[in-house]
Amino acid sequence: MKVALGGVSPAQVAWTRLVLGTLTLGLFVLARRERLPRRLRVWGHMLVLAVTFCVIPFLLFSWAQQHVTSGLASIYNATTPIMTAIMAWAVFRVEKLKPVQIAGILVGIAGVMVIIAPWQGLDLAQSLIAQLAILGATACYGFSLAYMRRFASDTGMSALVFSFLNIGLAAVIMVLLTPLIALTPVTLDVWIVLSLVLLGCLGTGVAYIWNQNVLRAWGPTRASTVTYITPVVGVVLGVVLLGEHLSWNEPVGAAVVFLGILLAQDRLHLRART
Repeated sequence: MKVALGGVSPAQVAWTRLVLGTLTLGLFVLARRERLPRRLRVWGHMLVLAVTFCVIPFLLFSWAQQHVTSGLASIYNATTPIMTAIMAWAVFRVEKLKPVQIAGILVGIAGVMVIIAPWQGLDLAQSLIAQLAILGATACYGFSLAYMRRFASDTGMSALVFSFLNIGLAAVIMVLLTPLIALTPVTLDVWIVLSLVLLGCLGTGVAYIWNQNVLRAWGPTRASTVTYITPVVGVVLGVVLLGEHLSWNEPVGAAVVFLGILLAQDRLHLRART
């Protein structure tokens, strides 16, 4: 997203990733000869998810990254499990969290804080509104993941069809909004085009199939903990591609983050001694 914003507007980034993601998923649907659902109720729920899981957060993230670094955006993205846990437990009542899962979320937050290193001083020069916009986007993700579990878990659709319908409806909305948000000048080079293609075909296409499979296997709260990896990836890409400096706290924080993921997934099977 950060590279693409060097030549296109935030709305065009969201527009392109959704259209390319739809085309990619559509090819898979055609290859496997999958069928779309016929019930209007299912289409209604998918329309809600298209808005809350795609259109709104994609626009918020793209706009915010004009004013914050990609690393900071990736760190804020790790708040998704917290938003999901709140929505799944307190709003939709679809999950009960075990103490070990709550501990895993807290450990994950601690790992993110180690990466941020607040003792070194926070950069308050970056737009507060942009940071709040990213938190709004992760709140949308949390709402959507819990909504899926509550209202869209019995649709009978495969992960592929579910993803295609989700991204496809969002793409239709963006195409309809094209005259209002996407008709602005563009400046393209090979890196901008490549970034948009990768973001659309992989990040919004293939990755959403994987996301649906994980969501169905783990549930919304545990599935959302994979976003704890995002700050780690952001740090690595910042060093490799942008020449950013790697501090000791970043790999240490990454290790703490992975521990939080294992706990939140209840993979360590901790038991109290009797």
